[in-house]
Amino acid sequence: MGLKVAILGGTGAVGQRFVQLLNGHPWFEIEVITGKTSVGKKYGDAVNWILDSDIPEQVKDLVIVETELRNLRGVDLVFSSLPSGEASIEREIMNSGIPMVSNSSFLRMDPTVPLVIPEVNKDHLALLDIQRKAGVGPTATSPNCTTTMIVLPLKPLDDSYSLRSLNVASYQAVSGAGYPGVPSYDIINNLIPFISEEEEKVERESRKMLGKLVDGKIENADFDVQATCVRVPVLDGHTVAIHAEFEEEVDVEDAKRVLEGFDPGPDVRSLPSSPEKAIIVREERDRPQPRYDRLAGKGMSVSVGRIRRGANKRSLLFISHGHNTIRGAAGGAILLAEFMHSKKFI
Repeated sequence: MGLKVAILGGTGAVGQRFVQLLNGHPWFEIEVITGKTSVGKKYGDAVNWILDSDIPEQVKDLVIVETELRNLRGVDLVFSSLPSGEASIEREIMNSGIPMVSNSSFLRMDPTVPLVIPEVNKDHLALLDIQRKAGVGPTATSPNCTTTMIVLPLKPLDDSYSLRSLNVASYQAVSGAGYPGVPSYDIINNLIPFISEEEEKVERESRKMLGKLVDGKIENADFDVQATCVRVPVLDGHTVAIHAEFEEEVDVEDAKRVLEGFDPGPDVRSLPSSPEKAIIVREERDRPQPRYDRLAGKGMSVSVGRIRRGANKRSLLFISHGHNTIRGAAGGAILLAEFMHSKKFI
Protein backbone atom coordinates (compact mmCIF):
# COMPACT_ATOMS: atom_id res chain seq x y z
CA MET A 1 0.00 0.00 0.00
CA GLY A 2 1.05 3.56 -0.68
CA LEU A 3 1.01 6.48 1.70
CA LYS A 4 -2.48 7.49 2.78
CA VAL A 5 -3.21 11.04 1.63
CA ALA A 6 -5.89 13.63 2.29
CA ILE A 7 -7.00 16.25 -0.21
CA LEU A 8 -8.32 19.46 1.32
CA GLY A 9 -10.90 21.14 -0.88
CA GLY A 10 -11.23 18.09 -3.08
CA THR A 11 -14.36 19.13 -4.99
CA GLY A 12 -12.92 22.36 -6.43
CA ALA A 13 -11.16 22.70 -9.78
CA VAL A 14 -7.66 22.08 -8.40
CA GLY A 15 -8.96 19.50 -5.93
CA GLN A 16 -10.45 17.54 -8.82
CA ARG A 17 -7.10 17.66 -10.61
CA PHE A 18 -5.45 16.22 -7.49
CA VAL A 19 -8.01 13.39 -7.50
CA GLN A 20 -7.42 12.72 -11.20
CA LEU A 21 -3.62 12.73 -11.01
CA LEU A 22 -3.46 10.65 -7.82
CA ASN A 23 -5.66 7.94 -9.32
CA GLY A 24 -3.39 4.91 -9.69
CA HIS A 25 -0.36 6.75 -8.31
CA PRO A 26 2.41 4.28 -7.37
CA TRP A 27 3.21 5.95 -4.04
CA PHE A 28 0.09 7.78 -2.83
CA GLU A 29 -3.44 6.57 -2.13
CA ILE A 30 -6.41 8.86 -1.50
CA GLU A 31 -7.86 8.19 1.95
CA VAL A 32 -9.66 11.42 2.88
CA ILE A 33 -11.33 14.21 0.90
CA THR A 34 -12.55 17.30 2.70
CA GLY A 35 -15.06 19.90 1.63
CA LYS A 36 -17.25 22.72 2.85
CA THR A 37 -20.76 22.57 1.36
CA SER A 38 -20.82 18.86 0.52
CA VAL A 39 -19.90 17.34 3.90
CA GLY A 40 -21.57 13.97 4.47
CA LYS A 41 -22.12 13.23 0.80
CA LYS A 42 -20.31 10.66 -1.29
CA TYR A 43 -17.70 12.26 -3.52
CA GLY A 44 -19.28 10.88 -6.68
CA ASP A 45 -22.63 12.40 -5.75
CA ALA A 46 -21.34 15.75 -4.52
CA VAL A 47 -18.71 16.77 -7.05
CA ASN A 48 -19.54 18.72 -10.20
CA TRP A 49 -16.81 16.96 -12.19
CA ILE A 50 -15.39 19.28 -14.87
CA LEU A 51 -12.37 17.32 -16.14
CA ASP A 52 -12.08 15.37 -19.38
CA SER A 53 -11.95 11.96 -17.70
CA ASP A 54 -14.33 9.96 -15.56
CA ILE A 55 -14.39 10.28 -11.79
CA PRO A 56 -12.00 7.59 -10.50
CA GLU A 57 -13.91 4.60 -9.15
CA GLN A 58 -11.77 4.46 -6.02
CA VAL A 59 -13.09 7.81 -4.73
CA LYS A 60 -16.74 7.76 -5.82
CA ASP A 61 -17.92 6.29 -2.51
CA LEU A 62 -15.59 8.28 -0.25
CA VAL A 63 -17.68 10.40 2.11
CA ILE A 64 -16.59 14.03 2.19
CA VAL A 65 -15.66 15.26 5.66
CA GLU A 66 -15.18 18.68 7.21
CA THR A 67 -11.79 20.32 6.85
CA GLU A 68 -10.84 19.79 10.47
CA LEU A 69 -7.71 18.38 12.05
CA ARG A 70 -9.60 15.54 13.73
CA ASN A 71 -10.51 14.15 10.30
CA LEU A 72 -6.85 13.97 9.24
CA ARG A 73 -5.59 11.67 11.97
CA GLY A 74 -4.11 8.56 10.44
CA VAL A 75 -3.14 10.03 7.07
CA ASP A 76 0.51 10.15 6.06
CA LEU A 77 0.34 13.27 3.90
CA VAL A 78 -2.00 16.19 3.29
CA PHE A 79 -2.43 17.99 -0.03
CA SER A 80 -4.14 21.36 0.32
CA SER A 81 -6.01 23.09 -2.48
CA LEU A 82 -7.91 25.41 -0.15
CA PRO A 83 -8.63 29.03 -1.06
CA SER A 84 -6.30 31.27 0.94
CA GLY A 85 -9.23 32.67 2.93
CA GLU A 86 -10.07 29.17 4.19
CA ALA A 87 -6.53 27.88 4.64
CA SER A 88 -5.73 28.93 8.22
CA ILE A 89 -6.08 25.26 9.22
CA GLU A 90 -2.77 24.67 7.46
CA ARG A 91 -1.01 26.15 10.48
CA GLU A 92 -2.79 23.65 12.74
CA ILE A 93 -1.81 20.79 10.45
CA MET A 94 1.81 21.93 10.41
CA ASN A 95 1.89 22.16 14.21
CA SER A 96 0.27 18.72 14.53
CA GLY A 97 3.22 17.04 12.81
CA ILE A 98 1.33 15.74 9.75
CA PRO A 99 3.37 16.21 6.55
CA MET A 100 1.75 18.66 4.12
CA VAL A 101 2.24 20.03 0.62
CA SER A 102 0.05 23.04 -0.04
CA ASN A 103 -0.96 24.72 -3.27
CA SER A 104 -2.67 27.47 -1.29
CA SER A 105 -1.03 30.88 -0.96
CA PHE A 106 -1.53 30.94 2.83
CA LEU A 107 1.96 29.73 3.84
CA ARG A 108 3.95 30.49 0.69
CA MET A 109 5.71 33.55 2.04
CA ASP A 110 6.22 32.18 5.56
CA PRO A 111 10.01 32.36 6.09
CA THR A 112 10.02 28.93 7.76
CA VAL A 113 8.19 27.22 4.87
CA PRO A 114 9.95 26.38 1.59
CA LEU A 115 8.27 27.44 -1.67
CA VAL A 116 9.56 24.89 -4.15
CA ILE A 117 9.60 23.63 -7.70
CA PRO A 118 11.90 20.57 -7.53
CA GLU A 119 13.67 21.47 -10.78
CA VAL A 120 14.33 25.01 -9.55
CA ASN A 121 15.17 25.16 -5.83
CA LYS A 122 15.08 21.72 -4.25
CA ASP A 123 17.89 22.83 -1.93
CA HIS A 124 15.37 25.06 -0.11
CA LEU A 125 13.87 21.88 1.35
CA ALA A 126 16.69 21.99 3.88
CA LEU A 127 14.21 24.16 5.79
CA LEU A 128 12.32 20.94 6.52
CA ASP A 129 15.17 19.82 8.79
CA ILE A 130 14.77 23.06 10.72
CA GLN A 131 11.01 22.48 10.91
CA ARG A 132 11.64 19.01 12.29
CA LYS A 133 13.91 20.37 15.01
CA ALA A 134 11.18 22.87 15.87
CA GLY A 135 8.74 20.01 16.36
CA VAL A 136 6.42 20.73 13.44
CA GLY A 137 5.46 18.54 10.51
CA PRO A 138 7.38 18.78 7.23
CA THR A 139 5.50 21.46 5.31
CA ALA A 140 6.25 22.81 1.85
CA THR A 141 4.31 24.89 -0.64
CA SER A 142 4.11 24.99 -4.42
CA PRO A 143 3.91 28.34 -6.19
CA ASN A 144 1.18 30.24 -7.94
CA CYS A 145 0.43 28.82 -11.39
CA THR A 146 1.71 31.90 -13.21
CA THR A 147 4.90 32.05 -11.16
CA THR A 148 5.62 28.47 -12.19
CA MET A 149 5.57 29.33 -15.90
CA ILE A 150 7.98 32.18 -15.24
CA VAL A 151 10.47 30.74 -12.77
CA LEU A 152 11.00 27.33 -14.36
CA PRO A 153 12.53 28.64 -17.62
CA LEU A 154 14.28 31.48 -15.79
CA LYS A 155 16.18 29.10 -13.50
CA PRO A 156 18.77 27.92 -16.07
CA LEU A 157 19.00 31.41 -17.57
CA ASP A 158 19.60 32.95 -14.14
CA ASP A 159 22.28 30.34 -13.42
CA SER A 160 24.02 31.19 -16.69
CA TYR A 161 23.64 34.97 -16.95
CA SER A 162 22.47 36.30 -13.52
CA LEU A 163 19.01 37.84 -13.64
CA ARG A 164 18.89 41.60 -13.10
CA SER A 165 15.29 42.59 -13.85
CA LEU A 166 12.08 40.97 -14.98
CA ASN A 167 9.01 42.35 -16.74
CA VAL A 168 6.19 39.93 -17.49
CA ALA A 169 2.66 39.98 -18.88
CA SER A 170 0.54 36.88 -18.31
CA TYR A 171 -2.49 35.71 -20.27
CA GLN A 172 -4.29 33.40 -17.89
CA ALA A 173 -6.90 30.72 -18.55
CA VAL A 174 -10.32 30.87 -16.91
CA SER A 175 -9.71 27.59 -15.06
CA GLY A 176 -7.24 29.50 -12.92
CA ALA A 177 -10.21 31.24 -11.32
CA GLY A 178 -11.68 27.92 -10.18
CA TYR A 179 -15.22 26.78 -10.84
CA PRO A 180 -17.64 28.36 -11.69
CA GLY A 181 -14.98 31.03 -12.01
CA VAL A 182 -15.40 34.04 -14.29
CA PRO A 183 -19.00 34.57 -15.51
CA SER A 184 -19.36 33.79 -19.21
CA TYR A 185 -20.87 37.23 -19.86
CA ASP A 186 -17.65 38.82 -18.59
CA ILE A 187 -15.11 36.69 -20.46
CA ILE A 188 -16.66 35.74 -23.84
CA ASN A 189 -15.42 38.11 -26.57
CA ASN A 190 -13.38 39.86 -23.91
CA LEU A 191 -10.34 39.89 -21.66
CA ILE A 192 -10.05 41.20 -18.13
CA PRO A 193 -6.85 43.16 -17.34
CA PHE A 194 -6.98 42.58 -13.59
CA ILE A 195 -6.69 39.47 -11.42
CA SER A 196 -6.83 40.19 -7.70
CA GLU A 197 -3.45 39.81 -5.91
CA GLU A 198 -1.95 37.90 -8.85
CA GLU A 199 0.71 40.43 -9.77
CA GLU A 200 1.86 40.72 -6.17
CA LYS A 201 2.13 36.92 -5.90
CA VAL A 202 4.29 36.73 -9.03
CA GLU A 203 6.61 39.46 -7.78
CA ARG A 204 7.04 38.04 -4.26
CA GLU A 205 7.20 34.36 -5.12
CA SER A 206 9.73 34.66 -7.95
CA ARG A 207 12.20 36.44 -5.68
CA LYS A 208 11.80 33.86 -2.93
CA MET A 209 12.19 30.87 -5.24
CA LEU A 210 15.24 32.22 -7.04
CA GLY A 211 16.77 33.29 -3.73
CA LYS A 212 19.51 31.51 -1.81
CA LEU A 213 19.42 29.42 1.35
CA VAL A 214 21.96 31.00 3.72
CA ASP A 215 22.41 29.89 7.34
CA GLY A 216 18.99 28.29 7.47
CA LYS A 217 17.13 31.24 5.96
CA ILE A 218 15.98 32.16 2.46
CA GLU A 219 17.56 35.36 1.19
CA ASN A 220 15.28 36.61 -1.57
CA ALA A 221 16.87 37.27 -4.93
CA ASP A 222 17.67 40.91 -5.57
CA PHE A 223 16.16 41.68 -8.95
CA ASP A 224 13.38 44.04 -10.01
CA VAL A 225 10.06 42.44 -10.97
CA GLN A 226 7.08 43.99 -12.72
CA ALA A 227 4.03 41.94 -13.63
CA THR A 228 0.74 42.52 -15.44
CA CYS A 229 -1.81 39.70 -15.27
CA VAL A 230 -4.74 39.36 -17.68
CA ARG A 231 -7.60 36.85 -17.72
CA VAL A 232 -8.31 35.60 -21.26
CA PRO A 233 -11.03 33.36 -22.80
CA VAL A 234 -8.93 30.19 -22.82
CA LEU A 235 -10.04 27.14 -20.81
CA ASP A 236 -6.66 25.76 -19.68
CA GLY A 237 -3.07 26.92 -20.04
CA HIS A 238 -1.31 30.11 -18.92
CA THR A 239 0.87 32.02 -21.38
CA VAL A 240 3.46 34.55 -20.24
CA ALA A 241 5.40 37.12 -22.27
CA ILE A 242 8.74 37.55 -20.50
CA HIS A 243 11.31 40.32 -20.82
CA ALA A 244 14.37 39.46 -18.75
CA GLU A 245 17.52 41.51 -18.37
CA PHE A 246 20.72 39.93 -17.07
CA GLU A 247 24.06 41.01 -15.64
CA GLU A 248 25.90 39.19 -18.44
CA GLU A 249 25.53 39.49 -22.20
CA VAL A 250 23.18 36.91 -23.69
CA ASP A 251 23.51 35.27 -27.08
CA VAL A 252 20.12 34.05 -28.33
CA GLU A 253 21.36 30.74 -29.70
CA ASP A 254 23.35 30.10 -26.54
CA ALA A 255 20.24 30.84 -24.45
CA LYS A 256 18.31 28.28 -26.48
CA ARG A 257 21.00 25.69 -25.77
CA VAL A 258 20.87 26.54 -22.06
CA LEU A 259 17.11 25.98 -22.01
CA GLU A 260 17.18 22.83 -24.15
CA GLY A 261 19.97 21.32 -22.08
CA PHE A 262 18.41 22.02 -18.71
CA ASP A 263 18.77 18.95 -16.48
CA PRO A 264 17.23 18.98 -12.98
CA GLY A 265 19.25 15.93 -11.94
CA PRO A 266 18.47 12.22 -11.63
CA ASP A 267 16.78 12.64 -8.25
CA VAL A 268 14.06 14.70 -9.98
CA ARG A 269 14.04 12.97 -13.36
CA SER A 270 13.31 9.61 -11.72
CA LEU A 271 10.12 10.75 -9.95
CA PRO A 272 6.80 9.30 -11.16
CA SER A 273 5.33 12.66 -12.20
CA SER A 274 8.49 14.12 -13.72
CA PRO A 275 8.25 14.82 -17.47
CA GLU A 276 10.93 13.71 -19.89
CA LYS A 277 11.81 17.38 -20.38
CA ALA A 278 10.81 20.08 -17.92
CA ILE A 279 11.44 22.76 -20.56
CA ILE A 280 10.57 22.28 -24.23
CA VAL A 281 11.94 24.84 -26.70
CA ARG A 282 9.67 25.51 -29.70
CA GLU A 283 11.34 26.83 -32.85
CA GLU A 284 8.12 27.63 -34.74
CA ARG A 285 7.47 31.36 -35.05
CA ASP A 286 3.97 31.10 -33.55
CA ARG A 287 4.45 28.67 -30.64
CA PRO A 288 3.79 27.93 -27.86
CA GLN A 289 -0.01 28.08 -27.97
CA PRO A 290 -2.50 26.81 -25.36
CA ARG A 291 -4.36 24.60 -27.83
CA TYR A 292 -1.26 22.70 -28.90
CA ASP A 293 1.13 22.95 -25.97
CA ARG A 294 -0.76 22.86 -22.67
CA LEU A 295 -0.53 19.06 -22.46
CA ALA A 296 3.17 18.85 -23.35
CA GLY A 297 4.77 16.28 -21.09
CA LYS A 298 1.28 15.24 -19.92
CA GLY A 299 0.82 18.80 -18.72
CA MET A 300 4.04 18.84 -16.69
CA SER A 301 6.37 20.49 -19.22
CA VAL A 302 6.71 24.22 -19.79
CA SER A 303 7.03 25.20 -23.45
CA VAL A 304 9.17 28.18 -24.44
CA GLY A 305 9.29 29.93 -27.80
CA ARG A 306 9.85 33.19 -29.68
CA ILE A 307 13.24 33.51 -28.00
CA ARG A 308 14.86 36.71 -29.21
CA ARG A 309 17.09 39.55 -28.14
CA GLY A 310 15.57 42.44 -26.24
CA ALA A 311 16.53 46.11 -26.28
CA ASN A 312 20.20 45.45 -25.48
CA LYS A 313 22.79 42.67 -25.45
CA ARG A 314 21.91 41.71 -21.89
CA SER A 315 18.19 41.22 -22.42
CA LEU A 316 16.02 38.41 -23.73
CA LEU A 317 12.38 38.19 -24.82
CA PHE A 318 10.43 34.93 -24.93
CA ILE A 319 7.03 33.31 -24.47
CA SER A 320 6.46 30.66 -21.80
CA HIS A 321 3.41 28.42 -21.58
CA GLY A 322 2.18 25.61 -19.34
CA HIS A 323 -0.90 23.90 -17.97
CA ASN A 324 -2.07 25.92 -15.01
CA THR A 325 -3.92 23.20 -13.07
CA ILE A 326 -1.40 20.42 -13.79
CA ARG A 327 2.17 21.77 -13.70
CA GLY A 328 0.98 25.03 -12.17
CA ALA A 329 -1.08 23.48 -9.37
CA ALA A 330 -1.91 19.84 -8.54
CA GLY A 331 0.77 18.21 -10.69
CA GLY A 332 3.48 20.49 -9.37
CA ALA A 333 2.44 19.81 -5.78
CA ILE A 334 2.42 16.05 -6.36
CA LEU A 335 5.89 16.22 -7.91
CA LEU A 336 7.08 18.15 -4.86
CA ALA A 337 5.58 15.53 -2.53
CA GLU A 338 7.27 12.76 -4.53
CA PHE A 339 10.61 14.50 -4.14
CA MET A 340 10.07 14.98 -0.40
CA HIS A 341 9.15 11.31 -0.04
CA SER A 342 12.19 10.20 -2.03
CA LYS A 343 14.40 12.22 0.35
CA LYS A 344 12.71 10.70 3.44
CA PHE A 345 11.07 13.94 4.55
CA ILE A 346 7.74 12.11 4.43
